Amino acid sequence: METHHYNVELVWNEGRKGHVSSPELLRTIEVATPPEFDKGVANIWSPEHLFTAAVNACFMTTFLAIADYSKFEFQDLKVSSVGVLEKVEGKYLMTKVILKPILVVENEDQREKGLRLMQKAEGACLISHSIKSEVVLEAEVVLANQVE
Repeated sequence: METHHYNVELVWNEGRKGHVSSPELLRTIEVATPPEFDKGVANIWSPEHLFTAAVNACFMTTFLAIADYSKFEFQDLKVSSVGVLEKVEGKYLMTKVILKPILVVENEDQREKGLRLMQKAEGACLISHSIKSEVVLEAEVVLANQVE
């Protein structure tokens, strides 16, 4: 098995804010404590947002690989997600990530296969396998002529 490394650096700015970067990437991301917590900052990526985004992005990239391998053509994919933070036994935990993909296909006969491939992608996502949070898939497939 191959081993891969992903390097991330964080530099504290001020208050509850910092910048995350990687020597492998071009851009930095400003991060902060979310506003729900003491001295939290609104409108800046939080660890909770990044956690949710990691599950979402892994689902998308896994789906794209599976669709490509299956030679499954589609017109569009949009994945909304919700990370659920709860206090459990006195500790905050990201207990659930709800993925809400909407897959746009050309023909009705692609609907069932699209749903199967999204379920397969959720089951194969390495980030989902690496966390203890529940991942819930609420997938939808729509026809291109039904999209506004």
